[in-house]
Amino acid sequence: MEPSAHVDTFARDNLPPQDQWPVFLLDNPDVAYPARFNCATELLDRTIEAGHGERAAIWSLVDNEPRATSYKELLAMVNRSAHVLVDEMGLQPGNRILLRGPNTLQMAVAALAALKVGLVAVPTMPLLRAKELKQIIAKAQVSAALCDARLTEELARCNDPQDEFYCAELKQTLLFHDDAVDSLDTLAINKPADFAACDTAADDVCLIAFTSGTTGAPKGCMHFHRDVLAMCDLFPRHVLKPSASDIFCGTPPLAFTFGLGGLLCFPLRVGASTVLIEKLTPETLLQTVERFHATIMFTAPTFYRQMAPLVARHDVSSLQKTVSAGEALPDSTRRLWRDATGIDMIDGIGGTELIHIFVSAQGDEIRPHAIGRAVPGYIVQAVDDAMQPVAPGTIGKLAVRGPTGCRYLADERQMKFVRDGWNLPGDSVYLDADGYVFYQARADDMIVSAGYNISGPEVESVLLQHEAVAECGVIGVPDETRGQIVKAFVVLNPGYTRDDNLVAELQDFVKNTVAPYKYPRVVAFVDSLPRTETGKLKRFELRTMA
Repeated sequence: MEPSAHVDTFARDNLPPQDQWPVFLLDNPDVAYPARFNCATELLDRTIEAGHGERAAIWSLVDNEPRATSYKELLAMVNRSAHVLVDEMGLQPGNRILLRGPNTLQMAVAALAALKVGLVAVPTMPLLRAKELKQIIAKAQVSAALCDARLTEELARCNDPQDEFYCAELKQTLLFHDDAVDSLDTLAINKPADFAACDTAADDVCLIAFTSGTTGAPKGCMHFHRDVLAMCDLFPRHVLKPSASDIFCGTPPLAFTFGLGGLLCFPLRVGASTVLIEKLTPETLLQTVERFHATIMFTAPTFYRQMAPLVARHDVSSLQKTVSAGEALPDSTRRLWRDATGIDMIDGIGGTELIHIFVSAQGDEIRPHAIGRAVPGYIVQAVDDAMQPVAPGTIGKLAVRGPTGCRYLADERQMKFVRDGWNLPGDSVYLDADGYVFYQARADDMIVSAGYNISGPEVESVLLQHEAVAECGVIGVPDETRGQIVKAFVVLNPGYTRDDNLVAELQDFVKNTVAPYKYPRVVAFVDSLPRTETGKLKRFELRTMA
């Protein structure tokens, strides 16, 4: 590894042993980076040098009016904030800094400033509570925090010595999106508009991203400066193909790598614009497309399904590309969206451990029922329990190699995620002879009933084709005779009655659409489904409900 710029060596000291790392595929001109660079400089300074300084970088709503922040203005804000992190907070390269805020200009500035200083950013979801924040702070030994002034309540508990979630490690917190005299915004006003970025190594850790929606202790995924650029130079370059004229929008939080890439790093890398608006609903996301003439959208399958019937009320003619990730995209949702907009969805498998999407397809490359193929730069295969490749059409565990990969922060689960140099994201898939990946389920979500393997997402996709079904979640529940049986939790559309007749109708619908053994033997009608802040279905909560 290149000599580190970090004064505080915690991050590098707590990388897993290199014999537990995946194989990294770096012999690729797309990721042929120099040994030393700072990813924030590459995303901002270099983009301005390429001639994009006067273009809008970030669009916001201020007093319900659109406001553009140009690349030059954004750079000045980042540089001034970087001075505050060093001068007022006394932070040194390698210190971990927790970032807490919704999708706003100020959150983007805070993240980029932290990277430029050479800190290790630890972004957190706005909905996390003090208990969850304490776990993250303790795991990453976070000493400082930047927090949106409207989200202080839970973090304040971590600063209170009398509170059960007090974190002695957290020495200081500075607020942003605030006009107080001691806020980041105010302190930055009189700072210089230039800042000499930390001379970080390409393999210095710059981001610890904690996985979302998981049970047990949180897992911190450690990413280098080169990983941030790699996520910008593979999926976007080969699949999404954005240009400087594009305007991005969407819902994933910047604290989630899906959002960090799709709503900040991808547009900055090509000189495009992004719209950062917090608390979007399906209706207001469509309004955002109409108002800002957005061309590229990132969100989860549930949002696309909810937006489809609303599209006719809005002018979304500017929209050209829509990206779905975070959970399985049902074919019924893909068809609904295409019928409503004429746009064929770009689906993808990604993951916090690999930082972003590594399997996808777009345009003529899309194949029915498949997610796509390995994004150039990655290789994928389906393997058995002995890590041997299985034949095309045979279900196995997804195995991935590429220029990014899993390096957990001091976590014995590293050896479960990485085996024989392959990343194992935990998905059951099969590949066809052309390398297309067909998603079946999370490996631990496959339902085995009377010897049959049943994919929960496949049953969900069928149920969603029924006119009565608004949302659904399918799991396996214990059964003495069959081992497991299929249980469906169903949210109904308005106008339908929760009764035995509808249960039978839904069961028959599944039997008549796919192999009859896959039908849900139990159907439970519910008002809503438990989801993470990123839109993923919390199947473990469904199991608790069951």
